[in-house]
Amino acid sequence: MARNIVTLQGVTKTYRMGDTILHALHDLNLEIDEGEYVAIMGPSGCGKSTLLNVRGCLDRPSQGMYSLGGQDVSTLNDDALSEIRGARLGFIFQSYNLIQQLNVLENIQVPLYYQGRNAHESRSIALKLAERVGLGQRIHHKPMELSGGQQQRVGIARALVNDPILLLADEPTGNLDSASGVEILELFDELRRNGKTIIMVTHDPDIGLRADRIVRLRDGCLEEDVRNVHH
Repeated sequence: MARNIVTLQGVTKTYRMGDTILHALHDLNLEIDEGEYVAIMGPSGCGKSTLLNVRGCLDRPSQGMYSLGGQDVSTLNDDALSEIRGARLGFIFQSYNLIQQLNVLENIQVPLYYQGRNAHESRSIALKLAERVGLGQRIHHKPMELSGGQQQRVGIARALVNDPILLLADEPTGNLDSASGVEILELFDELRRNGKTIIMVTHDPDIGLRADRIVRLRDGCLEEDVRNVHH
């Protein structure tokens, strides 16, 4: 049986704005197993980003339980959540979030600096990942010397550098032209074939169809959880 990576039980997330209580997520129950590729979809303001933040240990649920890789992380303090983010999660952003002063190889290594890995080991890991995402010939280039698609490849390599149990991607092709977007999605397809667990927020139904499952939210509630049949 596949190992459970993500379990949400009765997760509710509320925010207070003045006298108003906003329900970003409401009594959400969801399980994701190791190796699954899940697309989170729904209209703007439906709770997609909040759900990604909770699962990425960037935010805590107001109520309910969130388990990551068998560990209840719902009530951990900020330091413990930060440690989990660095060691167990990989984040891929729409806007790449690369450090402009660093070259490709250095950007990929950033999470390893925070883990205190030695320089030789960090460089070796980053070199392998640069090759894996097709940037072996570009390791000394700065982000401004790369296309959008190449910058996102750096972002994916950086997300993989700590061998995370879960990859979280927020509209990773949102800033790319269609050809570059397809190349990035093919990279995600390959990661899934290699057993990575992926959660991707997207508004694009064609992207959703590449995943194993589509989880659709509306007004902070789980509206639909369907399996695609193409795998």
